[in-house]
Amino acid sequence: MRKLKLSVLFALLCVCTAFGQQAKYVFFFIGDGMGINQVQGTELYLGEQAGKIGTTPLLFSQFPYISVATTYSATNGVTDSAAAGTALATGHKTQNGAIGVLPDLTTPVTSVAVWAQKAGSKVGIATSVSVDHATPAAFYAHEGSRGSAYAIGEDLISTGFDFYAGSDFLSPEAPDGKGNLYAAAKKSGYSIARGYQDYLKKAPASKKMILLQTEEASRKDNTAIPYAIDRKEGDLTLCEITRSAIDFLNKGNDGKGFFLMVEGGKIDWACHANDAATTFQEVIDFDNAIKIAYEFYKQHPDETLILVTADHETGGLALGNGPYQLNLKALENQKVSLSGFTAVMNQYRQEKRNISWEEVKKALEDNFGFWKSVKLTEEQEEQLKEVYEENCKNTVEMSASAYQTDDPIGVAACEIINEIALVDWASDGHSASYAPVYAIGAGAEAFQSRMDNTEIPVKIAKIAGYTVE
Repeated sequence: MRKLKLSVLFALLCVCTAFGQQAKYVFFFIGDGMGINQVQGTELYLGEQAGKIGTTPLLFSQFPYISVATTYSATNGVTDSAAAGTALATGHKTQNGAIGVLPDLTTPVTSVAVWAQKAGSKVGIATSVSVDHATPAAFYAHEGSRGSAYAIGEDLISTGFDFYAGSDFLSPEAPDGKGNLYAAAKKSGYSIARGYQDYLKKAPASKKMILLQTEEASRKDNTAIPYAIDRKEGDLTLCEITRSAIDFLNKGNDGKGFFLMVEGGKIDWACHANDAATTFQEVIDFDNAIKIAYEFYKQHPDETLILVTADHETGGLALGNGPYQLNLKALENQKVSLSGFTAVMNQYRQEKRNISWEEVKKALEDNFGFWKSVKLTEEQEEQLKEVYEENCKNTVEMSASAYQTDDPIGVAACEIINEIALVDWASDGHSASYAPVYAIGAGAEAFQSRMDNTEIPVKIAKIAGYTVE
């Protein structure tokens, strides 16, 4: 009899342990372009701001389980966000440029978000860029080309997740003029909130939600919410997006939990522009969004998994460019992103035909701290003046990166402040570097050894009890 009681007790303990390890609430954070050096560089930058040589750790880098993942696609040693997003979402490799399909560009593959939906969990997909961008799209869309923005928007609506958030739709009007995504979303039962305050008003009575930035903000730029370094009062933020997603998915929860993917999309954009100061501020902003999820985790520690990773590294960021030292604190003198400085110069150009060197120097002093806080060599000043002579007295030749077209004076200023900070970039594209992986909570111990990015959604599904398809 005593043996029977012990056996029953042991069985109950096993069941309780297994239940305690299953993740009811899953947070999947993806820092687009956020390689290991983007994380380390941010922590060293924060350390220098605190007056020390060393790191001031971000929250997510202190999670108990840390690993790395390979990121190559089915066709390329260096992936793009579409193929990497598909791998992270579905567990399948595909061609660069493809969304939610196999390398044949036709056969659809479902994502961990769909698996969660079928398991009865509520699902949210959120980003700091457009809701139809490559990484978020990989969780709900099936298109041979990431450029099929309107079709991806249609997939977003038909997949029917509970919550979406981002800057806006890139192409809300159908190419043939016979469709509109806003109207289609409303017809399918979605409320569309424009900004955080509008979300707070509409959320209580809404069954499904698409949170976008204000129409005024989208008229200026519908491709993304502003960089953290450029943020103005009233701008939609990644923290507000994350807070709204948790609030909405947890509202009236029937006990089956939720799955939430949040992308810090503009880390990648800043890296494409080789803008170190803006990159580090975007990583800090991403960490602040993770802190909101961590507060939720502390209330449900046995039922919550938080996973943080990247789709790939962008720019080949090097921390150190020759001398055995860093001077990252110099970057705190940069007050705007490269694109923000371009806006400053565009305003000058609109106001007057000829811009004086003194006016340019004042703009550089105000926005990069040059001459006032950041000392320049004669060669660096001459470099800026040469770019001024070429582009302020004649026709300006703008400089294009993946997502920005920037003023050449700003590009030169970024190169110089990077040089002073003793950081460097290998390119303005992606690299094949490992993507870091950080995990805490239920089942987080599964993320300890080196893995491929395709293993991540399968591990999440096993931890959360979803059926892999």
